Amino acid sequence: MATRPKTAASSGRARFALPALPELNPLTQGVLLAALLVVVVVGPALLGSNYITSQLTNIGVYAMLGLGLNIVVGYAGLLDLGYAAFFAIGAYVAAYFMTTYNWPFWLVLPVGALVAAIFGVLIGAPTLRLRSDYLAIVTLGFGEITRITATNLDITGGPNGLVGVPPPAIGGLTLETPLQLYYLILALMLVTLFCVARLANSRIGRAWAYIREDELAAAAMGIDVVRMKLLAYALGAVWGGLAGCFLAVQLTTVAPESFTFNQSVQILIVVVLGGLGSIPGVILGAVIVVMVPSLMQAIGLASAWPLFYALALIALMVFRPEGLWPSRQRRRELHSVDIDLVGTPEPALEAERAEV
Repeated sequence: MATRPKTAASSGRARFALPALPELNPLTQGVLLAALLVVVVVGPALLGSNYITSQLTNIGVYAMLGLGLNIVVGYAGLLDLGYAAFFAIGAYVAAYFMTTYNWPFWLVLPVGALVAAIFGVLIGAPTLRLRSDYLAIVTLGFGEITRITATNLDITGGPNGLVGVPPPAIGGLTLETPLQLYYLILALMLVTLFCVARLANSRIGRAWAYIREDELAAAAMGIDVVRMKLLAYALGAVWGGLAGCFLAVQLTTVAPESFTFNQSVQILIVVVLGGLGSIPGVILGAVIVVMVPSLMQAIGLASAWPLFYALALIALMVFRPEGLWPSRQRRRELHSVDIDLVGTPEPALEAERAEV
C-alpha cells in the first residue's frame, strides 16, 4: 500500500504544535471580512492620529510587497532574495518621470509596473535551470546590482537619489495628507488582494503549484514550465513595482538606502512568517513586521528587537514551520500522517486535524 511521507507524528517523535486557526463557513467569513473592511476604512478617520495612520500605510506597503513575493516564493516555489530590486525599479521610474517630465501618478503607475515586469523576466530567464541555493545567490546579486547601479547613475540622482516627487492627485484633489495616502494604499492593496486571490484559484495558480511540488512531473503533464516560471517572476515584480511607485509619492524622495538587502529580507520574512501561499498569512506577517519594532521602541527596547526577531523566527521554524496562518494545503503537507500507521485515509485526515 502506498504510504505518505512520515513526519514527526508518524515516526513516533513527539513534536509541539501550536493550535490551528478554526475553519469558518463562507457566511461567517463574509461577515468578518465585511466588518474588517468597515474598520480599516472608517477606523483611521475616527482615530485622527497621523502616527497610527502612517503605520497602517506602512502595513499596506509591506502587504503589497508580500503578496507580490508570495507569487514567486509561495505559489511557484522560487526563492527570491532580491525582491527589493523591483521595489526600487518602480520607485525610481515614478520619481524620474514625475520630476523630469511632470507625468501624473496615474500614468507612471502602470509604467512602473510594466518596467518592473520586464526586469522580472530578464532576471527570471537566466535562472530557469537554477534551484535552491544557486537561485537564491543569483537573485541576491540582482538586488545588490540594482541598488549599486542606482547609487552610481546620474539619471537616478546618485547616492542622493531623486527628490521633490509631487503628490498624486484626483482631479483637483491632491493626495498629500497621511489619511489620504492611507486610502490610496488601501485601494491599491484591495486590488492586489483581488488579483492575487484570482491567480491562486486559476489554472495558472494550479500550474505553479504543480511546478512547486514536482517540476519534472509538471512538464510531463504538459505544463510549459519555462513560461509559467517567467510569468511568476513577471507578475511578482508587477506588485513590487506598484508598491515602489506609491513609496515615491509617499516619501517625495527616492534614495538607494531604501532598497538594501535588509529590505528584501524583511519582505521575505513577511511571507514566511505568515505562511507560504497564504494571503491572510501575508497580511498578518506585514502587521507583525511593521508593528513589533514600533512597540519595542515604545517600551525602550529598540536596540534589542533584531535579537528578539531572530529568536522568534527560530522558534517559528521549529514549532510552526508552516507559518502563523498557513494555507490549508501547506498545513496538510507539513502535518501529514502515515496511512499505514493510522489506517484508511479518512482516519488519517482526522488525525491530521487532531494534531494541528
